[in-house]
Amino acid sequence: MGTTIDITEILKLAISLIALLLTTFLLPAVREFLKSRISEEEFRELTRVVRIGVQAAEQIFKGSGRGAEKKAHVLEFLEGQGYTADLNMIDEMIEAEVRKINGG
Repeated sequence: MGTTIDITEILKLAISLIALLLTTFLLPAVREFLKSRISEEEFRELTRVVRIGVQAAEQIFKGSGRGAEKKAHVLEFLEGQGYTADLNMIDEMIEAEVRKINGG
């Protein structure tokens, strides 16, 4: 019979590496872009609100494979808080908070 190879650990490592690279290089660029468009105080407040939204979504939507639901909840929460501007840029902040929560 043929031998099967479990590549789960390799995939986990690759995903971790990608998350690390995104956090290291892309997030600072996004932050600088946002900071250039809003004041430092507004940026801190936005970061705080994103963190609250992400933590709430993590508590509401338990289990894996529910990332789209979680992100939709956070974006809806942000819109409810008055953040209706460029939510695509805020998306990177959401991803960074999720990585922090997940230990990345």
